[in-house]
Amino acid sequence: MPKRKMPEAHQLKSGSWNAQVFVGLDENDKKIRESFTAPTKWEAEKMAAEYIVNGMKRKAGLTVADAVDGYIAAKQNVLVPSTVRSYGILRRNRLQSIMKLDVRAVNSYTMQQAINEDAVKVGAKIIKEGVHLVCAALKLYDIAPVLNVTYPARKPKLKELPTAEQVMNMVRGTDVELPCLLAMWLSLRMSEVRGLQFRDLNGNVLTVCRSNIYFDGSNNVRDMNKTYKSTRKLTIPDYIKDLIEAVPHKKEDEFIVQMEYQPLRNKFYKLLEERRYHMAFHDLRHLSASVMLMLNIPDKYAMERGGWSTNSTLKSVYQHTFSEERKQVDKKIDDYFNSLLEGSDKK
Repeated sequence: MPKRKMPEAHQLKSGSWNAQVFVGLDENDKKIRESFTAPTKWEAEKMAAEYIVNGMKRKAGLTVADAVDGYIAAKQNVLVPSTVRSYGILRRNRLQSIMKLDVRAVNSYTMQQAINEDAVKVGAKIIKEGVHLVCAALKLYDIAPVLNVTYPARKPKLKELPTAEQVMNMVRGTDVELPCLLAMWLSLRMSEVRGLQFRDLNGNVLTVCRSNIYFDGSNNVRDMNKTYKSTRKLTIPDYIKDLIEAVPHKKEDEFIVQMEYQPLRNKFYKLLEERRYHMAFHDLRHLSASVMLMLNIPDKYAMERGGWSTNSTLKSVYQHTFSEERKQVDKKIDDYFNSLLEGSDKK
């Protein structure tokens, strides 16, 4: 780890000298500093230096795993449940060789070893998420190693999904029709689908403002979505409105989708298995994005509808599907060039 620069004292208007030491970040990511004031410059700097040395001694024995656990606990009520859940998964499964090390042993070499081990099992994106989590946790403890590491090359993933028409035919009339259409038609995440309550519907306007995430064996409901832009209002079609109104309920704060996570997931996959389709529930949202791209919906409105923060996510991830519409586009291009070949043969 690089040697820490000792703080320099500055003279106050009173004539005394003051030195400050950065000790971490608060819940709003604002810097927290410890202040040391003395009659002379060297005394203030000495007090600050002793604090740093003693502080590092107190960190002896603190493992990376301890630091990450502490970071997650400190952010528990600040981050959305899905983020907390993903952090927990990263903590348990990624960069395991570095988790057992003392926090002061984190450097480019030890981190590269951990990255190299994970590269056999997972891709660059997940590994980077793990590294970012570790660095954020160390930063909270005022440890900031300078890392120079190499990640595995990113591999493009092409999804071969059933068409929207095929999915529509598959779910029509089933007890998972409503949650599936909310995801595919309205571009909702699973947590958003399960977080909708009857009070969120006003006429044909549905407010998406809540998440209901299943992890650690229980539901975790929070009045917030994954990102700031995920909170949105959507005008829903009469067909989906009728499905919602057909759900029996007594109170406005009851959930529209009343099926629990595991039964919903199991029934969805059973339908897929019967038709030999391959997709995850979240792919319904991917399919929704692909449909909007196919229909040339402007990025601005597609992003608003799906609650995406940037169009890079919309275009770089969700458009890579091999659907019937994609095949039709390929056929049009092939027909054009084949016509050129036929014209060339006649000459």
